[in-house]
Amino acid sequence: MLQKLTINNYALIDNLEISFGQRLNILTGETGAGKSIILGALSLILGQRAESRYFFNQQKKCVIEGLFKIDGFHLKSFFEDNDLDYEAETVLRREISADGKSRAFVNDTPVNLTALKQLGEKLIDIHSQHATLEINDPEFQLLVVDSVAKHDDLLNDYQSKFRAYRKSVTRLNELIAGSEKAKTDLDYFQFQFDELEKAALHPDEQESLERELYALNNAEEIKRNLFGAYHLMQEGETSALVQLKEAGLQLGNLEKFDTQIEELHQRLSSTIIELKDIAAEIEIIEQRTQTNEARVEEINTRLSLIYNLQKKHRVNTNAELLAIQDDLSDKIQKVLFSDEAVEQLQKQLTADRAELEKLAGQLTANRLKAIPAIEKQVLATLAEMGMSNSALKIEHEVRKSESPKVGKSDQNPDFRTFGLSDPLTKTGADQIKFLFSANKGHALAEMSKVASGGELSRLMLSIKSLIAQYTALPTIIFDEIDTGVSGEVANKVGQIMEHLADNLQVITITHLPQIASKGQNHYFVYKDDSAAITYTRIKQLDQPERVLEIAKMLSGDKPGESALQNARELLGSL
Repeated sequence: MLQKLTINNYALIDNLEISFGQRLNILTGETGAGKSIILGALSLILGQRAESRYFFNQQKKCVIEGLFKIDGFHLKSFFEDNDLDYEAETVLRREISADGKSRAFVNDTPVNLTALKQLGEKLIDIHSQHATLEINDPEFQLLVVDSVAKHDDLLNDYQSKFRAYRKSVTRLNELIAGSEKAKTDLDYFQFQFDELEKAALHPDEQESLERELYALNNAEEIKRNLFGAYHLMQEGETSALVQLKEAGLQLGNLEKFDTQIEELHQRLSSTIIELKDIAAEIEIIEQRTQTNEARVEEINTRLSLIYNLQKKHRVNTNAELLAIQDDLSDKIQKVLFSDEAVEQLQKQLTADRAELEKLAGQLTANRLKAIPAIEKQVLATLAEMGMSNSALKIEHEVRKSESPKVGKSDQNPDFRTFGLSDPLTKTGADQIKFLFSANKGHALAEMSKVASGGELSRLMLSIKSLIAQYTALPTIIFDEIDTGVSGEVANKVGQIMEHLADNLQVITITHLPQIASKGQNHYFVYKDDSAAITYTRIKQLDQPERVLEIAKMLSGDKPGESALQNARELLGSL
């Protein structure tokens, strides 16, 4: 239920606050006073798009805030799904800056417009005189039937499975298309894989071969320098080791005189031993180093193969070539097993479809049970509003189901897959059409073709009042839905709204005194031009003020005593 609406800087409104009551709330006022402006502002916190050109002051931001009492309407799951704090009294706020940027909040938590709109649709249904167009919308007509059928859990289960089914259909189509393309590439994949596998590559092989080739190409220089180093260390009368040994003898003769010299002698002896080992290893490497033209040719041949493969596949290392080899292996395996994957998915889709058809059948059965009740109750409500000669027929048809086919057609190279021309939709397999006649003896037809604006308004009111009996919608707003009716019919329309308000909050904008008199709360919208700028204002009327306002609606700005008396009679039940 909408408890309070606050509007700042929107159209003719600089600052406005309205507190609404339960049951039937009436908004009246002259044409252009700003009644629809108030609904326009309300629509902003219900997720409607905004434009800054509608601002009262282009230099300030527009702020719309609504306080809703939502306990008892089963909305906790929505708040949990959207990671929002649930409050029994929830605040929806919309801020639009002068440059057009918009921000939305639910209980001070930022949300996107989609979430705001989804929550708004669960809180308020705004119905204007132009909204009678939706009465011919097949989706709206099916919604009416589903509301009376009261199978929300079944419908949600079906729709969840339907979405999963459609994703699997898309996956199957992609799998089949990919499989066919892969099969055309299989020979090429296999050739490339065999070429890499035959090469028997190793991750660090290239670097090792390049180092070995470099050493072989410089073998003579390496051997010459190693021999020179060995000669300087080990051979000859002036070699390093000979001189160090002589130094060791000198220190050995002195160590008895000084413990420090003894320590140095030991360190030198250790160094001589290490240098002998180094010299020995140098000699081994020098003797091992040889020129080997056959090995050079073998390495060059191997490296040439590696370089050519890297150039062909546009990579720089063996590790990358091995990754390509693994990828080719995966592609080959996928091709080899793709038919099996397609077959498995086809079987799964067959089972999923059978489940969908079962659920769709249950939806159909429920809808067929609901249709007679809808026809009966709508016609009964229309009769109360002076349309006793009306006729309503809800046509129902189940779309023909065909077994889906998968496979390649001999006549057509394209694939025919699950889901093509599928009779199942997101709402099931049912087609609903409302046919109506407002007058006795006239053929039934689509409602927009056989009903006037006033008749359509009453028909929509009948349908909305029916839906309200079966759904937990907190608030419904009627924006001049009474267009085209007057007299006793207007009184009956008011009574219908009054009965509707027994189950939910109703807010009605009206120009008819018969309807205005039915409300528990009456608000008067007017223009205040006492200052330099015209403002839209609103005030809640007390009983005397209501009498005067309804009298004006009956006879004009200066009502006589008879009009005042008539107004008192209309309000007599309050």
